[in-house]
Amino acid sequence: MPATNDQDAALRIASGRKAFVEPLRLGERLKEIRLANRWTLGDVSERTGLARSTLSKIENDQISPTFSAVQKLISGLDIDLPQLLSQPRPQARTMGRRDLTRHGDGQQHPTPTYEHELLSCEMAQKHMIPFKTIVRARSFEEFCQWVRHDGEEFLMILEGEIQLYSEFYEPLHLAKGDSIYFDSDMGHALVSVSEEDAVVLSVCTQ
Repeated sequence: MPATNDQDAALRIASGRKAFVEPLRLGERLKEIRLANRWTLGDVSERTGLARSTLSKIENDQISPTFSAVQKLISGLDIDLPQLLSQPRPQARTMGRRDLTRHGDGQQHPTPTYEHELLSCEMAQKHMIPFKTIVRARSFEEFCQWVRHDGEEFLMILEGEIQLYSEFYEPLHLAKGDSIYFDSDMGHALVSVSEEDAVVLSVCTQ
């Protein structure tokens, strides 16, 4: 039977082998602190008394700082030792995606109460669903049941006025420019109360 992780650790201890420890990346961490504070190497040199060339070599892992240098870094940068020795944060990498939807080019999804136009439909694995809705419903009785779905929703009135019905609140009147954010697993429904059908921009999380 294969050993579990706990068993592996116990076997290493029993055999005198040390468990794997992630190597210290002090140079990378120093650079992260410097850039987060928008300091140049010259700025850090002035603060710590360490030469710019020394700091550059430390950041590029060409030399390991002496105990004295570490003390100067802690004092000059006004940080403590754990801050300096903690592992650098993983760098978030943007994929640079974008998805343009020209006016009227979204995917149309009409229903008896709403006329939805889904936006940014070409982008896969997105975390939000934006859509524009023409609210055709004129009374709450037109809905057979509450509208509800997972996640959260933000909506803003672009044209006209609506009455927002929700499961746990009194009906709410919203006019052009008004917006609201709510948990969308709470039953809700929109009804146009202006002379023309209201138009609403909504963004839902997935």
